[in-house]
Amino acid sequence: MGIHTYFRSLNDLERIIRTPGKFKFEEHSVSAHSWKVVQYAKTLADIEEQHGVHVDWKKLYEITSSHDYGEIFIGDIKTPVKHYSLELRAMLQQVEEGMVQHFIEENIPEEFKSIFRRQLREGKDNSVEGLILEVADKLDQVYEAFVELQRGNTEKEFVAMYRNAIVKIKNIDLHCVRYFLEQILPDIIDECMTSPFDIKQITKEALAQ
Repeated sequence: MGIHTYFRSLNDLERIIRTPGKFKFEEHSVSAHSWKVVQYAKTLADIEEQHGVHVDWKKLYEITSSHDYGEIFIGDIKTPVKHYSLELRAMLQQVEEGMVQHFIEENIPEEFKSIFRRQLREGKDNSVEGLILEVADKLDQVYEAFVELQRGNTEKEFVAMYRNAIVKIKNIDLHCVRYFLEQILPDIIDECMTSPFDIKQITKEALAQ
């Protein structure tokens, strides 16, 4: 019971593998994903600040570092299932959030409960920090797919993961998104020329959506 239970539960995130059921050259755990999302978000937030945007760094660190904590309870559900319909996605989100809240009520001392409710909440919203989290989360999907495609993985799910992440990112109105599209994405395309898929064409189609 208590904070010890929370600290111990973090080990579980190291054993939950992303994109389950598909051949991968490199396995990625949820904890590794969360760490990378924080790193992406830091730089994305720096770009926003360079353009005069105020960033609540405390909020940003809280929501990026804890955004997938709920997967301890439900795992990383396959993307085609998770996004089969808006109704199903909403139901899964409700289950995940409900289990997180139950965990807090059962294990976290009263004086910390409000803090944990804030830190472990769904952080993706229309705030600057929430949008940065969304971009950072999708950016890691881009890079996970990029590595697999670059190494010759022919699983079409990684093509879909790459394409869908690009589509999602490009439709978010942030300075850091424009920087990504203009400065970073061209480097990704240039480096992925050894892929069995035409990444340049896939990217062009995604940007046109």
